[in-house]
Amino acid sequence: MLYEMIAVVRPGNIKEVKEIALKAGTLLLQNGGVIRSLTNWGPFLLAKPVKKHQQTHDSGHHFIMRFDSSPEVQATVRKAIAIDPRMIRCGVVKMVGGDKLVGEHGIRGMSDIGAEGPIWRKMDKSRRATAILKDGLT
Repeated sequence: MLYEMIAVVRPGNIKEVKEIALKAGTLLLQNGGVIRSLTNWGPFLLAKPVKKHQQTHDSGHHFIMRFDSSPEVQATVRKAIAIDPRMIRCGVVKMVGGDKLVGEHGIRGMSDIGAEGPIWRKMDKSRRATAILKDGLT
């Protein structure tokens, strides 16, 4: 199955981001997974302050990893990454139609949205909800 993981790491030290991405990639490869892409989004403000490990974070360094693995391996990687104290958030989604990957960007995922610079982030809350429901996130 094709998965996409978006991870948010404490900002300020790119070395920590690389170590966490390496840890996730190593776990995947050791358990028979295949990494399709790794994208560094860099630091962004979070939508709201997040408390994690007795600290409040208002920004985080984001990276996206697309990979093929079994559901068990995906759960193992997610759990291993989530308990790292340098992590703020981590989310994994299964890509629909992931078995039929056409080219590197054949399937549109969450990471494709950030590359375009979403317009809906600049709208006020009432217009944002309507725009997302009406047009989607693109």
